[in-house]
Amino acid sequence: MATAEDIAGRFVRSLRTSFIVGGILTLILGLLILIWPGRTAQVLTGIIAAYAIIAGIVYAALGIISRTKRGWARVGHVALGLFFVIVGIVAFANLAAFTASFAVFLGVLVGIMWIVEGAVSLSVVSESSSRGWTIAFAILSIIAGVMLLFTPLWGVFVLWWLLGISAVALGIVNIIRGLSFRP
Repeated sequence: MATAEDIAGRFVRSLRTSFIVGGILTLILGLLILIWPGRTAQVLTGIIAAYAIIAGIVYAALGIISRTKRGWARVGHVALGLFFVIVGIVAFANLAAFTASFAVFLGVLVGIMWIVEGAVSLSVVSESSSRGWTIAFAILSIIAGVMLLFTPLWGVFVLWWLLGISAVALGIVNIIRGLSFRP
């Protein structure tokens, strides 16, 4: 029978291993983003396209074989499933072009979200305990959002590069955490 000390020891080893393995995977991802940004983005787009195809098949199957769905719910599931499958196939047909289009879409989406976030921050500035920081955040958020709207591909490239740097740094930190972890 395992004692509490044995269980705690196994838990600590599992935690250390999780930190180290997670750190190594994050470090590898970050290096891939920094060394091969375009190819890594294409691989990510391919993974998303594969997910879309699988999800589409599942949605269509649910619409076709479900015993509980009726009428428009059934039609909606089949239609959504077909849409997902078509998008996944189109993505795989020209992965490079779809990756660029997807990047522009994400750039525009993030730009709009930053503008809205800045506007929301300005709307609550009177309730904020740190008005100066709230106003500064709002202005920077709106400026960054507008810049992303006008140059979405360049903006996403910069964000992708920052993600790579962050992943390398976080991977290294997690590896060190795992190696030096003490309960």
